[in-house]
Amino acid sequence: MNKNNDTFDNKNKNLHYRAYIISKIRHFFKKKHVLEVETPMLTKFTVTDINLFPFKVFSEKLYNIYDHQNIMWLITSPEYHMKRLLSNGIGSIYQICHCFRSQEIGNYHNPEFTMLEWYQINYDMFDMINEVECFLKHIISVKSVYKISYQDIFMKSFFIDPLNTNIVELNTILIYLKHKHLINSRNTVQNILELIFTIGIEPKISQYIMPVIIYHYPIEQALLSRGNVIDYRISDRFEIFFQGIELGNGFCELIDHNEQNKRFLQENLNRVSLNLAKRSIDFRFLQSLSLNMPECSGVSIGLDRLMMIILKTNNINDVLSFSFDNC
Repeated sequence: MNKNNDTFDNKNKNLHYRAYIISKIRHFFKKKHVLEVETPMLTKFTVTDINLFPFKVFSEKLYNIYDHQNIMWLITSPEYHMKRLLSNGIGSIYQICHCFRSQEIGNYHNPEFTMLEWYQINYDMFDMINEVECFLKHIISVKSVYKISYQDIFMKSFFIDPLNTNIVELNTILIYLKHKHLINSRNTVQNILELIFTIGIEPKISQYIMPVIIYHYPIEQALLSRGNVIDYRISDRFEIFFQGIELGNGFCELIDHNEQNKRFLQENLNRVSLNLAKRSIDFRFLQSLSLNMPECSGVSIGLDRLMMIILKTNNINDVLSFSFDNC
C-alpha cells in the first residue's frame, strides 16, 4: 500500500471529524442561546502584549492614519472587536475564527490557527470555569476537571507562596530544577515565576488524567483581566491544561477603561525596556470600555489543540488542512 495514500486517508478522516466537532461546538452554544459572530481579521491596531508577535500587513493602497503608514495587522485574537460588540449590547457571543501569531511554529503551534472564543454576560470567573468544565465534558467526554489556584499549585509543588516570595527564594527553585543557567540579574519575581511554572509545574500537571484549570494568577500577569475584589495581589484569570497542552485562557473581564489604559501604557514601557517598539493603543477598544461595557467573563480555546487531544495526535499538522510548511 502506498504510504502517501495512508497519510491522505488519515488526514481526510481527521478533517471529517474536525467538521463534526465544530458542528458539536455550535450546537453547544445554540442550546445556551449564545450568538455566533464574525469580526475583522485585518485591523488598524494590534496588541501591546510583549509575549505576542503579530503579523504586519503592508498595503500600497490602504493608509493607516493611526500609525501614519501603510501598515495593517492580522489579529492575534478577536478579543478587542468582540468586546466592542459587547459594549453595543449584543449579549453573550462566541466566535470560531482564524488568528495569526508570528514566531510561533512547532508541534503545538502554527502561525495561522483556529481559535474558539466566547463571552457570557453577568458571569464571574467561577461561572466561566464551570461552563468550561461543561464544555469539555460535552466535547471531549471528560468525566471531571481538576481545579486549583495558582498559589496552591506552587505551595503543593515547591512549598513556596508565589504571592509572597522573592528572587533569592525563587532562584533556589531554579537551581533545584537544574536550570541554574536561567538565573539572570535582569529577572523579576514574575519573570522567574513564569519560568518555574513552565519548567516545573506544567510537566507535572501534564501527567493528570483529567483537564486542569489553574485560577487566580498574580495581578502582574493580567493585562486584560479584572483584579480580584478581595485580594489585590491576584486577578480573576484562569488557564486550562490537558495532556501537556495549554488549551485556553479565560478571565473576568476588566471593564474600567482608565485602568486598562494604564496597563497598556505600562506594557509599552515594558516593551521599551526589552528594546521592542511601542505599539499604538487601540482607542476604539478603550472607548467601548468607557461606554456601556457589561460585567462579563470570557475564554479562548485553541481549537486545533483541542482537536489534537480528541484525535490523540502530538502534531498540530495532523489536524490542519494545510500546515505552514505546506500552505
